[in-house]
Amino acid sequence: MTTTSLSTKPHYEILDGLRGVAAVIVVAFHILEAHSTNHLDQVINHGYLAVDFFFVLSGFVIGYAYDDRWGKMTIGGFFKRRLIRLQPMVIVGMIIGALFFYFQDSSVYPAIAGTPVWKMLVVMLIGFTLLPVPTSMDIRGWNEMHPLNGPGWSLFLEYIANILYASIIRKFSKRALAVLVFLAGCALIHLAVTSPNGDVIGGWSLDPRHSFVLVSLV
Repeated sequence: MTTTSLSTKPHYEILDGLRGVAAVIVVAFHILEAHSTNHLDQVINHGYLAVDFFFVLSGFVIGYAYDDRWGKMTIGGFFKRRLIRLQPMVIVGMIIGALFFYFQDSSVYPAIAGTPVWKMLVVMLIGFTLLPVPTSMDIRGWNEMHPLNGPGWSLFLEYIANILYASIIRKFSKRALAVLVFLAGCALIHLAVTSPNGDVIGGWSLDPRHSFVLVSLV
């Protein structure tokens, strides 16, 4: 932990290191998916859990950065800061996904070949807002929330968490937070125990087979 000046908060370098390790795990997990026999038999099994670590880390960072600012910051000001930080990345990601969309055409993504350009462009425009794409607009065949930028679902959940934090959760007492964490832990245990083969991957799709994980993550 270091301090750059008296006017800034301490910077936790260990969190940067953990963030880097988690990012490498997620990238390796997706690259090595091509060598798996099915989604339950991965080279890096449960590597997707590094995304959950990002959610936990983000929760800590948001609270650490903003908890003591609410006396001089409005909810609108908070959302403006978050939009400036996150939305440019969302838009750039969708544009890159659109530019390279048809280069992905393969048996892995069976719907690409039959997708007209106009439909892909509509999906891109919807993606700029980060609102989930309805299943009727699926253009890769995976029923993803964001077919042009698959990881966009995690930023969608990030926005939901930010809204809940700014409007409700920041006002909770320590006791209320403890109860919330306990209930969330119970929900996670229930999900892990009742899911087939302990599989808790999901959240990236509105398909009923995967959306139960989305509810648990929120």
